[in-house]
Amino acid sequence: MQKAKTRVEIANEYGIHRKTLARWLIKANIVLPGGLVSPKNQKLIYRTFGYPKSLKKESDQEIEEDDD
Repeated sequence: MQKAKTRVEIANEYGIHRKTLARWLIKANIVLPGGLVSPKNQKLIYRTFGYPKSLKKESDQEIEEDDD
């Protein structure tokens, strides 16, 4: 099971600054509540922008589990 992450952690997965992630979210009309990013919202981010290379193997397993 995934854990909640900070926006900095998610930005680091993509190799970008947190402010760049914030711009990406604005352009994609994704509004997140304050605080940690829940696993549900992480999936929204990953499906919108693609899974970061650092999570690619992990994401393939999750997609298979979602299909069950």
